Amino acid sequence: MRYFIALIVALFLSSALDAQVHANINFNLGSQPIWGPTGNDYVENYYLPDIEAYYNVSQHRYYYNEGGRWVGRSSLPSRYRNYDLYNSHKVVINEREPWRNHETYSQKYASYKGRHDQQPIRDSHDSKYFVNKNHPEHNNWVHQQKHDNGNHNGWNKGNNGNGNGKGKNK
Repeated sequence: MRYFIALIVALFLSSALDAQVHANINFNLGSQPIWGPTGNDYVENYYLPDIEAYYNVSQHRYYYNEGGRWVGRSSLPSRYRNYDLYNSHKVVINEREPWRNHETYSQKYASYKGRHDQQPIRDSHDSKYFVNKNHPEHNNWVHQQKHDNGNHNGWNKGNNGNGNGKGKNK
């Protein structure tokens, strides 16, 4: 009997961990930089065609070619000091080390150089981006979450304010 209970507990913990891992893999809006474009719930890397560099979201590191080899740093080198991350085009590449295939990406996305056609997360009014701690509305969003006690801006309270969650009188 003990083995059966231990097996059930192990399976439960395994499936809970698996669900958490899947949630973290498929959704990382809170980790994305606020200069990243809207529309992507999960991003592993951004390719920056204007400067032919990459940004890894989980590592918070830029990868760029330095003297014939790819290096990763927490900031871009001074030669890119005038590069505007908010107004340049970014390409999402969900690959572990995309710089290893740089020739392919450089050719494939060459037409995106000089484009300024994406809205950055910072400028979005979509509340799903407020989870990002660097978004200008993040603190208001946190305050609202605490105020609503997790009821998502009062949506679960119903339309008539009776608080039964069904939106109509019973």
